Amino acid sequence: MAPATERVGPVSAVVVNYQGERYLPACLDALAELDLDEVLVVDNASSDGSLELLAARYGAVRVVQMGENAGPAAARNVGMEAARNRWVLALDNDAIVSPDLLEALRSAAEARPTAALVQPRSVFHGEPGRVHYDGGSLHYAGLITLRNFYAPLAQAGGQGGGQNPVEVDVAVSVCLLVDKQVVLELGGYDGRFFILFEDLDLSHRLRMAGHGILSVPDAIVRHDAGTAGISFRSGTDYPRSRIFYHSRNRWLYLLKCPRLWTLVLASPGLLLYELAWLAFATAQGGLGAWLRGKWAVARDLPRSLALRRAAQRARRCGDRGMLVGGPLTVTPALRERALGGLVVRALDGVLRGWWALARWLVV
Repeated sequence: MAPATERVGPVSAVVVNYQGERYLPACLDALAELDLDEVLVVDNASSDGSLELLAARYGAVRVVQMGENAGPAAARNVGMEAARNRWVLALDNDAIVSPDLLEALRSAAEARPTAALVQPRSVFHGEPGRVHYDGGSLHYAGLITLRNFYAPLAQAGGQGGGQNPVEVDVAVSVCLLVDKQVVLELGGYDGRFFILFEDLDLSHRLRMAGHGILSVPDAIVRHDAGTAGISFRSGTDYPRSRIFYHSRNRWLYLLKCPRLWTLVLASPGLLLYELAWLAFATAQGGLGAWLRGKWAVARDLPRSLALRRAAQRARRCGDRGMLVGGPLTVTPALRERALGGLVVRALDGVLRGWWALARWLVV
């Protein structure tokens, strides 16, 4: 093991797994090439042979069994708590790290003492010349404006060349180097989200508490196919489960993180986006999923308000300097539809226009 550096000492890896038997070998074999102190797999009650695979081939990996499928948000918290080191490389089971990833992330964390999350550049496993996630900004409509989304590496700055880490406001939880002490002190991931928007929520809470988030272009992780039944990259069949989580989790986030005055000023944009999302969900046959999401938000309102009070007590930064009005980020499969592209461009223009006026009153 390399000697501990001044800020980032030994690193634990925490892999969140659910039904990931086909993903785990590539993920764990790549981790074996890194300078890690330990590797943990937190399993969300998989029934596909994942546990048998771990027992047969990866005896040095520590397995933490959740006992139920509590989702990646809760499992990440359990993994961070179980890890014996302060710094944790937290990743999904379909993430395949490059051999120099940890060194690049560690160097970035050392150079920026305020950083609590450090994100590598995620590229598609099947198309490694194209960026998937590269960090992003906090869109006032309760969304992430993603950097370099689906951009060719050459256009995004490419790999190599000693590129400097980029300060971002949102990290995406495919793979992150995490200061678990800071993250857990702020409550960790909100387990209510299960999946989707949980990284947006955590990122906003970290940023408004004064902590930094970095994206490191020189650190590359390949991202495989995602979560079956939830991830969407191509085609026309938008998952109903994703409609539900989007309908619910966006408002779990909005009810917690932005100031109330910000929500008042943003309300025309929030309403317009909600109407557009309702129309999309209905066209996809997901009206029931949209309604269930809103009912879940209403049922959980007391809890949301309690968590809001805790988040706002930790606030050190205002909303104006963090929130942006665009661009609106959507999967190319949706934008490239004849009507879809027109609607997205129009919606993006109106949302940007409103924020250009309203943001001067935001504090």
